[in-house]
Amino acid sequence: MKDVCPEGGWITAESPLVMGWSWFWMPTGSFLVPYLIMLIVEGIPLLYLELAVGQRMRQGSIGAWRTISPYLSGVGVASVVVSFFLSMYYNVINAWGFWYLFHSFQDPLPWSVCPLNGNRTGYDEECEAASSTQYFWYRKTLNISPSIQENGVVQWEPALCLILAWLLVYLCILRGTESTGKVVYFTASLPYCVLFIYLIRGLTLHGATNGLAYMFTPKMEQLANPKAWINAATQIFFSLGLGFGSLIAFASYNEPSNNCQKHAIIVSLINSSTSIFASIVTFSIYGFKATFNYETCLNKVILLLTNSFDLEDGFVTASNLEQVKGYLASAYPSKYSEVFLQMKNCSLESELSTAVQGTGLAFIVYSEAIKNMEVSQLWSVLYFFMLLMLGMGSMLGNTAAILTPLTDSKVISSRLPKEAISGLLCLVSCAIGMVFTMESGNYWFDIFNDYAATLSLLLIVLVETLAVCYLYGLRRFESDLKAMTGRTLNWYWKIMWAGVSPLLIISLFVFYLSDYILSEALQYQAWDASQGQLVTKNYPPHALAVIGLLVASSIMCIPLVALGMFIMRCLRRADTASVA
Repeated sequence: MKDVCPEGGWITAESPLVMGWSWFWMPTGSFLVPYLIMLIVEGIPLLYLELAVGQRMRQGSIGAWRTISPYLSGVGVASVVVSFFLSMYYNVINAWGFWYLFHSFQDPLPWSVCPLNGNRTGYDEECEAASSTQYFWYRKTLNISPSIQENGVVQWEPALCLILAWLLVYLCILRGTESTGKVVYFTASLPYCVLFIYLIRGLTLHGATNGLAYMFTPKMEQLANPKAWINAATQIFFSLGLGFGSLIAFASYNEPSNNCQKHAIIVSLINSSTSIFASIVTFSIYGFKATFNYETCLNKVILLLTNSFDLEDGFVTASNLEQVKGYLASAYPSKYSEVFLQMKNCSLESELSTAVQGTGLAFIVYSEAIKNMEVSQLWSVLYFFMLLMLGMGSMLGNTAAILTPLTDSKVISSRLPKEAISGLLCLVSCAIGMVFTMESGNYWFDIFNDYAATLSLLLIVLVETLAVCYLYGLRRFESDLKAMTGRTLNWYWKIMWAGVSPLLIISLFVFYLSDYILSEALQYQAWDASQGQLVTKNYPPHALAVIGLLVASSIMCIPLVALGMFIMRCLRRADTASVA
């Protein structure tokens, strides 16, 4: 039995996952419907299941499933493998956060203006073709190569930031989950304060209402798109941390009488409310950015018409622009046709519909909005410090999913102290993570981000649910929960665990496989410096091989460990029979 960790209560278990990278997800009105439905039928029940398993078995992911059945040890191994993959690439986000934070103290912000070209006669062509924020991200931060086939060299500045990020993680997990629990309270609560400050600032920005209206305006036709439901389910998995093993690891430190059912509901609701709250902040700022770009576009068109047709200043305004364009087109058709080729099509709806997610949202959209704010350095420091707190919180939860099974193992813990185990984990992850600081590193980051966990998590959680309900036995598990907490399991949890959640996961799994099979080729977005934009390219064979290995290396742990256990038992029976 484990000693109860006073710092590792139920809040500690979920805080890193609530406060993680899932904040950088932008739901529109129609996406909220499948998101909330998935939360009820998938998120809350499966979160409760994992917390209950960890609290009942009192071990990390590997030990917990081995206790249920030796043949299920591979489920815990698969969770550890997925968490290890995640730790290898996730901390790169924190490295980028450090990079932007350090540059946030400059005046002006380095991503607010394009640099001069070599002759100092104008701005850099790549920057002018893209934008100053995109240029700083793709060229100064990533120094990205034209394709994944051109690896380039390790960029020493991002590499140093990555080492710093891993050093900080190591200091936080130095004593295992005991020290992790203390740090997480800080990393989990501070971002709320920063978000609240940003909410006040965001709502006072010009154009914020445009972003909020776009967020809450439903597009019902999207509900018929299966990918909307897939994205909602995937968001639930990642935001709650289902299948990673971290929930089981942290819950194993809870007291046996802890009311994990109540905590599962509370944490799920806090997580979803936080995501929606963060989206309100995001869309208010995004509305400001879109409105700013839209009005800038209009001003350029007005200036072009005024100069081309020698109109009086102030004659053309945003309100009468379309009428003036119609008049000029009829009065001066030949000249207007020439000028028309130089005019941009300004559309607020188009600006709002170009929402991005993940790193693009965190490091391009936000930085573009920040550069146009007053006292931009202050807002930039606040934002990227908050981003670091979110990232560190997620890293602590993820490393706990790896460390707990390792420290639970008598073979490892008897030979190495916790400090050495934590240090080796950080050292190996940092060394492998250097791949993501190469010129092609962002392409490999996207591969890990897209394929290292998605299919694996679906299968892991499916096996977990089926194992508890049909192998361990739902009635037996219900008796265990009643003995621990004194509460009877109601019909909602039974229906979700035994039927609805597994069927939903199977449907998602089938859809993923069919989507991959029907796709002619797996593709990625490569940066074209000459055009200053992303272009679509097919993955080369070696990248496809890595994708296959990422998916198979975790999924195959489940049947291989079960097969190995079966062979070992057969050999033991054979030895016993021969001795007899």
